[in-house]
Amino acid sequence: MISLKQLNYALAVQHTRHFKQAAERCYVSQSTLSSAIAELESQLGVQIFERDNKKVLITPLGEQILARAQDVINQVQDIEQLAKSRSEPLSQPMKLGVIPTIGPYLLPQVLPALRRQYPDFELSLVESQSADLVDKVRRGVLDTAIIALPYDTEGLLTFPFWEEDFYAICHQDLPLARVDNIDKATLQDTSLLLLDEGHCLTDHALSVCNMPRPTQDKGVAGTSLFTLVQMVAGKMGTTLVPKMALNSFIPNNPELKAMHLDEPGPHRKIAFIIRPNYAGIEDIERLKGIFCEALSASE
Repeated sequence: MISLKQLNYALAVQHTRHFKQAAERCYVSQSTLSSAIAELESQLGVQIFERDNKKVLITPLGEQILARAQDVINQVQDIEQLAKSRSEPLSQPMKLGVIPTIGPYLLPQVLPALRRQYPDFELSLVESQSADLVDKVRRGVLDTAIIALPYDTEGLLTFPFWEEDFYAICHQDLPLARVDNIDKATLQDTSLLLLDEGHCLTDHALSVCNMPRPTQDKGVAGTSLFTLVQMVAGKMGTTLVPKMALNSFIPNNPELKAMHLDEPGPHRKIAFIIRPNYAGIEDIERLKGIFCEALSASE
């Protein structure tokens, strides 16, 4: 009979494409892992992996088998979570993902309130871009994640808990700084500094402004909001930041001016995402309430 251990070993090889790394990930010897996978292939009567000394490939049928294996593992985890959910609220460990344009600005506002109400709650945090977090939630690597909508979350449930607008930030010395609101037409005439590919904040901001991504000679890409704001302070251009990030930049940078993006909003929504069968949905609802209350209090 196929075992969950065999499936976990096979999935580890799929994710690492390397038997030794998969064995280390599963805390077993390489021979133990290899034997278990060989037995799995024998039981199924099919080859899942093609191996040689340099690489590991997955056969077409193996891809289908591993996709179903991941579904099985997710279901088992959900069964375990369902049993645990009968205990006290937020009493079970949770793995939470968050995107870089939310985590540094949201978490300092909400975690103190969470700790006060649930001091024993074990929360593990992972920061990554939206595509990676959505994939990890689907695969059961994360229990939930906080991302910005709109975003493709097909197959997952979304639980929005906050809405906000974008603000343009420029240097106080620029003529642009004389206004408190800026529209997309004016913004299009500036040297717009953006986050590089993969950051949904850029896509959201450009969508609100109905602007295409600037070509290389019209825009500069950065790896973080902090970097972009430092470039603005250096009079290299203008950038867009979400409202929740303003207090991290403006009070400590008197040479900067923030202007509300005067386009129909809200410009983005913040939401938890979970698998449809995730058993800890009541805990997600509790977190929503705590986060929303903490954010409202900081307005």
